[in-house]
Formats: sequence, structure tokens, C-alpha cells
Amino acid sequence: MPSPKGYKREEVLDRAIELFRRQGYSATSTAELVEELGMNRKSMYAEFGSKQQLFEAALERYSAVNLTRVLAPIEAAGANAQSIKDAFLGYAAASETKFRGLGCLMANTAVERAALDPGCARFVDDYLARLSKGFRNALENARVDGDVSDAADLDDLAAHFVNSVVGISAMLRAKASPEKMYAAGRGATSVLGA
Repeated sequence: MPSPKGYKREEVLDRAIELFRRQGYSATSTAELVEELGMNRKSMYAEFGSKQQLFEAALERYSAVNLTRVLAPIEAAGANAQSIKDAFLGYAAASETKFRGLGCLMANTAVERAALDPGCARFVDDYLARLSKGFRNALENARVDGDVSDAADLDDLAAHFVNSVVGISAMLRAKASPEKMYAAGRGATSVLGA
């Protein structure tokens, strides 16, 4: 009978997420992963196969857990213009927390890895599509509420918000001041009604 694992996969992935978020994929060595994850190299490779596969598993968990929490306001059935504004307020508020200097793992990966690595590009494409769909959902309700003009192209507005989220995430990674983060959020959402 095989012996039980001395770790929980989800906890290992959460630690990997934080390390990759801090340092990026390329700057994270296998030795750092072994130390941060609290497992030996053999166990790490037995569980995940490779550093790349570990990274992809971390991206999958990040999407399922972190992004689901962050995107809940715009993905909800009743999302509206205020939900979009609240989402950007949340991104700006992150600049006053431990997330300043870290940014979003998906946005970081979009910049660092997506053009180089098809495995990572798949996760980034899904992230961008999910953002677009969430914003489109909120915009459709905002139009019904009168906060978006009937003449506005909702796909174009959703693309504007996706671009703004990635930009604000880059600002968060770059340790932009909270004042600049809040200003960027207000600017991004200025296209919405009062």
C-alpha cells in the first residue's frame, strides 16, 4: 500500500502561485520552488512532471480560485455599471495591500510568457476571454439600466475594460501609487453613466 503524501496539492499550488507571482516564471529556479513548496525535487517532479507543468497547474488553480473571486462582481447575473466601477475600485485598492508589487499572475504571465509559450498562451487567452465575457455581461445590464448608450458598441467597451484591467495590473506590479491606481480606475470607467 503506497504511503500517503506529506502535502496537499492545493496548498503546494497556492505557494507556487505566490512565488511565481513575486518573481515570474523565468526568474524562479527549481531550487527556489523546492524550498518554497516544502517538498523535495523528486516529489515535485513526480507530482507535476516539470517546472512548466507546475506553472500551468498554478495558472489553472489561480484561474479557478483567485480569478473567480476577483471577477465575481462582473460575472454575476445582476452585474451592472456599478459592478464594473467596483471591480476597478478593487484593483486600485490592491495597491494599498500586500499585492502592491505583485500584480495579477495572469496579467504578469501575459507580459512575460504568452508570446513565448503556447501552454501559457492558452491560459492567458482564456483569461482575456473571461474578462471580456464578464464585462460584456455587466455592460448588457448597464445598457438596460441606462448607464450605457444604445449606440455604444458593447464589444468595444468590453475590450476597453480588458485593456484597462491588464494595464492597471501592470501598474500594480510596478508599484504605482494608490493615487495613480485610483485615477486609472476612474479614467477607465468614465465612459459609464453616473
